[in-house]
Amino acid sequence: MRNFLTLVLAAGALAGCNDPHQSPPAAGILPVNVPVVTRQDYAIDLAAPGGSLTGQETARLDGWFAGLDLGYGDAVYVDGPYSEGARGDVAARASRYGLMIEQGAPVTTGAILPGNVRVVVSRTRAGVPNCPNWSRKAQPNGSNLSMSNFGCAVNSNLAAMIANPEDLVRGRAGTGTVDSQTSLKAIQLYRSKTPTGAGELQSISTKGSK
Repeated sequence: MRNFLTLVLAAGALAGCNDPHQSPPAAGILPVNVPVVTRQDYAIDLAAPGGSLTGQETARLDGWFAGLDLGYGDAVYVDGPYSEGARGDVAARASRYGLMIEQGAPVTTGAILPGNVRVVVSRTRAGVPNCPNWSRKAQPNGSNLSMSNFGCAVNSNLAAMIANPEDLVRGRAGTGTVDSQTSLKAIQLYRSKTPTGAGELQSISTKGSK
């Protein structure tokens, strides 16, 4: 009887360590190693008396954009009391990099001095942290968990190739413009193409020529 009670208590202790309601993340079919999108804001204050940038401040802005290697995926904002007047000057410089001025501006630290505007560049980056991840051995695997490196290759390539990392967060809205001619090209090609099985079968001999 004492041995039986000992076995029951031991089984109960083991069952308590394995809570069926708490499954580790690697127990499912989704990878634990997924892209993480981060955002960094860069700001510069420029003198804009009367709402227009001077030639010297425009040169500063050009150098700042070049130093940041401004490009697709970055968002440019203009903030401050004179932002509406200076928006055109900043937009002219940003257009050289294929960008437009976005509405609104992220919250930045520090007050904007009178007669100045603040240009903010918001940049997002995507990456998969802790990859490659070989923190756990593949065997033994009694719990049937996914490998610790599962998802690193595919998701790291996705994060490296995506042009705008913000698309991983909320996707991209449609333009609302539909070109029926473009959508019909594939259908017209499918209908006009001669089927590959048309015509008689070719006579092929397996005997080599002498």
